[in-house]
Amino acid sequence: MAGPREGNLEAPTRHPLDWQNPQFYDEDALFKEMERVFDICHGCRRCVSLCQSFPVLFDLVDESETMEVDGVAKADYWKVVDQCYLCDLCYMTKCPYVPPHEWNLDFPHLMLRAKSLRHRKGETKLRDKALTATDLMGKTLANPVAAPIVNAANKNATLRRALQNAAGVSAEAWLPEFTTKPLRKRLSVLPTDTAGAPAGRTKGKVALFATCFMNANEPAPGEDLVAVFEHNGIPVTLAQQEQCCGMPKLELGDLEAVRRAKEANIPVLAKLVDQGWDLTALVPSCVLMFKQEIPLMFPDDADVQKVKAAFFDPFEYLMLRHKEGSLKTDFKHGLGKVVYHAACHQRVQNIGPKTKEALSLIPDTSVDVIERCSGHDGTYAVKAEFHEFAMKIVKPVVARVNQASPDHYGSDCAMAGHHIAKARGVGAAEHPITLMRKAYGV
Repeated sequence: MAGPREGNLEAPTRHPLDWQNPQFYDEDALFKEMERVFDICHGCRRCVSLCQSFPVLFDLVDESETMEVDGVAKADYWKVVDQCYLCDLCYMTKCPYVPPHEWNLDFPHLMLRAKSLRHRKGETKLRDKALTATDLMGKTLANPVAAPIVNAANKNATLRRALQNAAGVSAEAWLPEFTTKPLRKRLSVLPTDTAGAPAGRTKGKVALFATCFMNANEPAPGEDLVAVFEHNGIPVTLAQQEQCCGMPKLELGDLEAVRRAKEANIPVLAKLVDQGWDLTALVPSCVLMFKQEIPLMFPDDADVQKVKAAFFDPFEYLMLRHKEGSLKTDFKHGLGKVVYHAACHQRVQNIGPKTKEALSLIPDTSVDVIERCSGHDGTYAVKAEFHEFAMKIVKPVVARVNQASPDHYGSDCAMAGHHIAKARGVGAAEHPITLMRKAYGV
């Protein structure tokens, strides 16, 4: 007689997010499901090293009168929820009980459900709403007048302490600078009607979703991507208009804001796909939104599924071209020793180590990969109450970088790279696409 099977023997099955069902926001049902999942996690403890959610949960259990989940006060469940920033690593890399296992665990989306309930009840902090208003901040601050003022203020210790006291933004955390010339202005002259050379799954021409961060804060890697792709005969254009992908609001549980972003972005991107363009973005979280989270929220939307099928991580795209013999390897400069941090939201796309593979094509270059979360998560590391935990999470990553003494280091997530650099206190992180451009000498 066949019994229960060990988990993780098959690829995980991600169920659609039933967020429009009123039962999704039923508090009693939510706490019942959290108790069930927490009890399984307590008995396993395999994810204890991933983030702070699991140590908090296990400490609550171990310090309770029963030393079981039933001894933990329901109000303390929120302490676990607060520590989850939806990196998805537990689901994709650790948990043996994800579907199709009969226990059907999806810890990140359970935490998302809890965050959604809290947001619906009006309990989201004003600070958190402000930190995730990336479109508004970019439009207001990324210009020649405001950017220098804001950047100088963010480097002033006295003002940073005042900001921490007033708004709960850590005085010690790295904060992104704002550019005086956004990426969309830098790349304003790009082709809109051109042919590509297909290779395998790729159509050979790419529309870049600029992303809030690369547009308003760090445009240089966007310029580097255009240089690398065009060196390989891949025309690049920009999506004619865009809003934030929705990931910051997703992490708040503000699913209506995600819906509004989807309604603004998907028609534009779907039209580009119909015109023969593939899609990419330089921030792994944005790619993941279009590949996974939005499709799970809107599984029956044909345009959402069309965009999902056409969206690629930049290095996934380059390596698909390489597989078909369509990537140039005329590198002019070796990079020496490179330490590369694999971002969580890239790892969980299940595409393999494409950035490492691409950098490894460069002569006189060795690549050491770090597959650990940096603990940044866009906003988690800048919140005063979580910054200490973020620094604890990044500590092993910093130790690996320091041990290697590399010529270059960085991450596909530029924010993670900056967080690592801040924790190191020495050297600057470089985006892998910037390293590719240096190696090509273009």
